Order: sequence, then C-alpha cells, then structure tokens
Amino acid sequence: MTSSSSIKDSLFMKALRREPTERRPMWLMRQAGRYLPEYRATRAKAGSFLKLAGNPELACEVTLQPIERYGFDAAILFSDILILPHAMGLGLGFQAGEGPYFERPVRTPDDVAALPTPDPKDDTGYVMEAVRLIRRDLPEGTPLIGFAGSPWTVATYMIEGRSSKDFANAKKLLLGAPEAAHQLMNHLADTTADYLAAQVEAGADALMIFDSWGGALSPTLYRDYSLASQQRIVDRLKERCPDTPLILFGKGCGQHLELLADTGCQGLGVDWTMDLSEARERVGHRVALQGNLDPAVLLTSPEIIQAETRRVLDSFGDGPGHIFNLGHGITPEVPPEHVEVLVETVRSRTF
Repeated sequence: MTSSSSIKDSLFMKALRREPTERRPMWLMRQAGRYLPEYRATRAKAGSFLKLAGNPELACEVTLQPIERYGFDAAILFSDILILPHAMGLGLGFQAGEGPYFERPVRTPDDVAALPTPDPKDDTGYVMEAVRLIRRDLPEGTPLIGFAGSPWTVATYMIEGRSSKDFANAKKLLLGAPEAAHQLMNHLADTTADYLAAQVEAGADALMIFDSWGGALSPTLYRDYSLASQQRIVDRLKERCPDTPLILFGKGCGQHLELLADTGCQGLGVDWTMDLSEARERVGHRVALQGNLDPAVLLTSPEIIQAETRRVLDSFGDGPGHIFNLGHGITPEVPPEHVEVLVETVRSRTF
C-alpha cells in the first residue's frame, strides 16, 4: 500500500503544484494500449474492449503493464470516457474499425429528460473496484490518475450515436434546442462530478477531464456549453475533493487556454498545435502544463524522437510546472522500443 506522503512527494504531484523537481515527470495518454504486446494478450483474454474495461482485475492488469515496462511517473486508470452514458442505458457497443456506437442515441428534449442518474458506486462499481485494485498494486509513490470525458465530448457520442466528423446532430441540439442542451450538459456535469469524486474515494490521486472535441465548437458555443460544463465539474470537485488536483485537456482548444486556466484547475493538457513556450507565456504561473509531443513522432526514428522530444522540453524551458506527455493518445502502430527512446530522452534532461 502506497503512503499518502510518498504520493504527495512524487514528481508528478510536485509538478502539478509547480514545485521544483530533479527531472521532468512523464506519463503518456493511452499508455495502456494496443501498441503493447502484453496489452493485446490481455485484451484477447477478455474477449472485447468493453469486457476488458468491465473486468476490474483485467483493467488493473493492463493499467500496470506500462508502469512495469517503462516506470512512468503516473498511472492512469484503464477505462473509457463513455462508461457514464453506458451506465445510463444507451446501449454502448464497439464495432471493429468503426469505434464506439450507441443503440439508443439522445436526439430530442424528451430523450434528454428521460436520462437516468447513475449511481457511481453501483452502476459503475466495477470502475471503482478497478481503482482500488490498481491503487493497491502500484509501486510505492506512483500516483493514479482517474478520468472522465467532458460533458460536450461525451454528448457528441450520445447524440450522434457514434463517432462523427462534423457533429451536425449535436450542434443542431445546441443551436435549435438550447434549453434541452443546457439540461443535458448540466446532467452530464453533475453525474461526471459524482463519478470522479467516487474515483477519488476509491483511491485516485489526481483527476483528468478529456475534452476531445471541444475544438469543433465556435467560440460562443464552446464557452456556453463545453467550458461552462467543465467549470461546473471543477466547482463541484473543489467542494468534495479539495486536495485532489485536476487536469483539463482540450484537443484543438489552444485559443481557450486562458479561459481553461481560469477555471481553478491545477493543470492544463496542451496538444501539439501550440508551442509550450506560448502556452506558458499565456497562462503564467496559474497552472502546470502537460504535453505536448505529436504522437506521430513515435512512428519515426530514434534520432527524430530524441530531437523532437528535446524540442518540446526546450520549448517549456527551465523551471517547475511541466509534465511531459504526448499532445494526444499514443497510437497502436508505435513500436514499444520507440517509447523506450522517448523515456530515456526525457529522463536524461535534468534542470
């Protein structure tokens, strides 16, 4: 069992508090994934992605795999951003080559009004059990990150019924039925806050919200729906888990960095479309920054990986408050040995 003091003094947690560390802490989004042969073996044993995510013992196993292989400075719970709508009875499934889909999408105000409120300890109890198992089995001093999708990002899948390129149905709801859209965002924000607070109670040391599709919205719609719903979550978590740091990650949301920093979160994930030097200049010392190597770099060569990794480190510059990560999730085609090159390059940089 890891002591709370060793977690608090970990490189990852110190960086989130913008305290000096002897080297940059690092972890990777989607670090437990298909690029690892051991993950593929466990997933084959489970039978499907959803069965893997729904089995606490196997979810624990794959969460620990990249920690055992690379010794990352933080683990992230193996789960999915669509667990909450799945618990609401929308019929989540995964189609090979197509991604997630819902059998019963939410399209009308009546659909929104009919959504139930899942109990995080009952309807998603398997997630909390996975958190407990991971927390028990992680190496001493390794923090565990719990997570959820942002209300807007989760809503796009609920409304469209599957992945989308233009989010036409979702935007139609925001623009054509704003009252129902706000009701949906508030419902998702409140259930997400409950879900994340339950992860903390089960053993998560930090939290992260993934807003994968915030960049698809106009500035007005972003502020009114995506940002407002994330703010609602931040406010509720500050009341319930005031000592648990929260990282907000918005893909394609560089124009909104200052607004995100003003929410009261402790860290901001930055995608690869912005230099960290610019992000740091814009948010100052309000938050830690996490990122932001383009995942495609890991498909190249060791020499390019080293050069691009150093470029990211140099872009942030010296001083505290940086957690090295990718600008989005690691892709399945990445050779595991390329991740080793990345890890060694980051760890060789002291400051």
